[in-house]
Amino acid sequence: MSVLTGTASTQIAAQIRDQIQSGELAAGDRVPSTREIMRRWGVAMATASKVLAMLKEEGLVRTRPGAGTVVVGAGRARATGRARATNATLTRERIVRAATAIADKEGLGALSMRRVAVELDAATMSLYRHVRDKDELLVLMIDAAFAEWRVPKSHGGWQEALAEAAREMWRTFGRHPWLAPAYSLTRPLIVPSGLAYTEHVLATLLDRGLKPATAFSINLILFNFVRGFATSLEMEATAEADTGVTADEWMDVQQPALEALLADRDLPAFRAVLDSFEPNGFDLDLDGLFEAGLHYLLDGFQRAN
Repeated sequence: MSVLTGTASTQIAAQIRDQIQSGELAAGDRVPSTREIMRRWGVAMATASKVLAMLKEEGLVRTRPGAGTVVVGAGRARATGRARATNATLTRERIVRAATAIADKEGLGALSMRRVAVELDAATMSLYRHVRDKDELLVLMIDAAFAEWRVPKSHGGWQEALAEAAREMWRTFGRHPWLAPAYSLTRPLIVPSGLAYTEHVLATLLDRGLKPATAFSINLILFNFVRGFATSLEMEATAEADTGVTADEWMDVQQPALEALLADRDLPAFRAVLDSFEPNGFDLDLDGLFEAGLHYLLDGFQRAN
């Protein structure tokens, strides 16, 4: 049994990919079946299936009736060779920029190594000389996105410094709607560029005289406030792209159902608030809600010591 590190499916796919790239597995050769992957690497069926799905997504293998999963045919190999010959200038930076552009426009669901290769007019396999796999590509994209954050100029006190830092991060998330959902607070990816924001916030809080543990907690609370609001950006962009209906239009469509719901329930406070928005209804402005929430949050931080 092979010893695997990291994500098992990613590691197994990398080993098979290396065999294809080295020529050990030639065009038309069968790659290990799901059962063979389970037996050879000692993994579950779901992991083995994911390995083959990853290789298919990359355009390296295909299912051929009666033969199983095989390396792409000679015609595809020749096309790959032509693409590779015209991509001597392919770099990690170009790959990351292309991937980011796809995710910015269409979301992470549209991102694949194969799609990036198409955008760059390159062979899918040529990308792996610069990026290990899609997981590493995502880390590089996150690092590049956070690198856009710049220490903001602030002429006020510590609250204004934190506010400007948060607003700059909000704008960064706004340029890349996929970034907030892709970044976890509890299992954060270690990206060098993200430390600039953290350093600025911590320095601001420590200069105010807060204890290190308190400063770090406030740093996490503030960042997750911004990230939490920003997770709505991609969901709304995806929903609007899928339905063609804006958030305001969706609320208008839901109004009759909401009225029917309220008619059957004793909710006087909710009714009073809704009536106060007449005749135009509530304007769900994320930027406005962000600014209001940021104000309340910073006001609460005033009590920290």
